[in-house]
Amino acid sequence: MMRTTHAEVTGHYTMGGLGDRILGALKAAGKDLDALTVDDLAPVDEFHIRGRAATEELAQWADVRPDHLLLDVGCGLGGTGRYMAANFGCRVVGLDVTEEYCRVAEMLSARIGMGDRTSFRHGSALALPFAENHFDVAWTEHVQMNIAEKARFYGEIARVLKPGGLFAFHDIFAGPESGLHFPVPWASESGISHLIAVEGLEVVLADSGFELVRWEDKTEASTAFFKEALQRLPADDQGTIGLHMLMGTDARTKFANVLRNLEENRARVVQAVMRLTPVPGARVA
Repeated sequence: MMRTTHAEVTGHYTMGGLGDRILGALKAAGKDLDALTVDDLAPVDEFHIRGRAATEELAQWADVRPDHLLLDVGCGLGGTGRYMAANFGCRVVGLDVTEEYCRVAEMLSARIGMGDRTSFRHGSALALPFAENHFDVAWTEHVQMNIAEKARFYGEIARVLKPGGLFAFHDIFAGPESGLHFPVPWASESGISHLIAVEGLEVVLADSGFELVRWEDKTEASTAFFKEALQRLPADDQGTIGLHMLMGTDARTKFANVLRNLEENRARVVQAVMRLTPVPGARVA
């Protein structure tokens, strides 16, 4: 499998002027830019399937506590980190390979007065700029789809987690039917899409030292989400707040293709919590 360069990935996600567009859409929606809240940002902040609902559910599974230090790998605009810090009292460090996302994440956190509990780093998930045994919880939502080197990706997460620490993820994987319909939100064409089958994922996670805590297939719920999302999607940007702002002019096509891929069993969505064991190699159940 060909590797995807950081430049290719950041080129796909970088929009240019995103922060100003988000603030403009919030103002148009009647929000006070000097008194924004976490909930005000939710329509654009949760760039993953099922949005805030998925984050809320996964946070409960992971039993996040105020004394936890949480790492959000592939943090996007920082929405998950802000939600976690606001509702669970934990400290959150977000990392993303797209520099624009990190800048906007810092700006939005400052706007809602959460700069002291959230911080964001520009960097690679394949070389996390953190010490070993540093975080209590690691978190990813829709990140590994652009990463071909799965063992290195999950191995880095294991490296920075404390023994016994939890790894929570919500992600898209390859289904039993081959061949995705493109474009999709994470890739305009196949060259930067690297979905792994769930069976292969289980092996990689076990070899990285993780054991299963909880695991659920969320494909059916994700299909329902996209059916509803397509109905709500504006005909064009129109300055409205929403995930379409992160996907360019072909947002509707990308949404429709994800729905089609899910319905045709070309993609699956899984949500899970794993625990890092002191001794790697125990296969997940």
